[in-house]
Amino acid sequence: MRELLVVYCKGFSMGAADVVPGVSGATIALIVGIYDRLIRAITALDPRELQPALRIHEADGRAALVDALERMDVPFLIALGLGVVSAIVVLSRLMHGAVTTYPVPTYGFFFGLIAASAIVLYMEIPVWSPRRVAIGIAGAAVAFLITGATATAASHGPLMIFVAGAVAICAMVLPGVSGAFFLLVLGQYEYLTGALSEFVDGALAVVNGGSVTPVIESGTTVGVFCTGAVLGLFTMAHLVSRALDRYRGATLVFLVSLMVGALRLPVVEIVGNLGETAGGSLEAAVVTGTVGCAAVLVVNRYTEDLEYTTE
Repeated sequence: MRELLVVYCKGFSMGAADVVPGVSGATIALIVGIYDRLIRAITALDPRELQPALRIHEADGRAALVDALERMDVPFLIALGLGVVSAIVVLSRLMHGAVTTYPVPTYGFFFGLIAASAIVLYMEIPVWSPRRVAIGIAGAAVAFLITGATATAASHGPLMIFVAGAVAICAMVLPGVSGAFFLLVLGQYEYLTGALSEFVDGALAVVNGGSVTPVIESGTTVGVFCTGAVLGLFTMAHLVSRALDRYRGATLVFLVSLMVGALRLPVVEIVGNLGETAGGSLEAAVVTGTVGCAAVLVVNRYTEDLEYTTE
């Protein structure tokens, strides 16, 4: 139990990082010493191993199921996942309030985080070939176009929410890239943090005798997102992990270039809200952007000697 409690706390720190665009939960996993174990546990997940659950009424079936769960390190993933979810639930309300009430300084902070993260990760690429330059340009262009579209008319339909969940879960295996960053690119960050806050508020209201309608409405969105995340864990996370193993340089170039292209979104949000909201000055955006940049550089300074491996 003590070990699982420690894992829960580490998961909470990962979740707290992933709520903020530009801060990677994978980086926190590395710092607290569980990155390798996390990757091994994720890639070891296999639904076929749960067949003993069909014989759970038998003693040998229960024993086989427990053995399978321990072999896939499921208790570790559950404790870690609970920590991550707890942090997201607690901090999403704070972040939703920040992006809606103080968009200029908040998006300025996001700009600093993302820009500094991109610089740090570009420095991890030892060799730049014409092919990698082309991949980088393509990645930046893709993110630039996507964020341009989502900044003006982002869809919040079930399919988009499902895709957002599947993509965001990949941040668990991506050093330097956060799940919140992907949500920002897809134009779902503000919407989903708001939906989660509404769901939590609605659930608490139901306990006190309130209506269940708000819970159903926001809970549907949260459920679709979580379904996408679960399926993404068995598909996209594996694909990204393999890409990093086989084509690490090219994959990293593409992913970091996505961050560069996505800088369009915070710029649009800052310019569009100048003078319109609290703290809506360019000076405020510059200050918070500097703080965000400094935060990433400080973290990098204390993690630059650590290596991301899956061995």
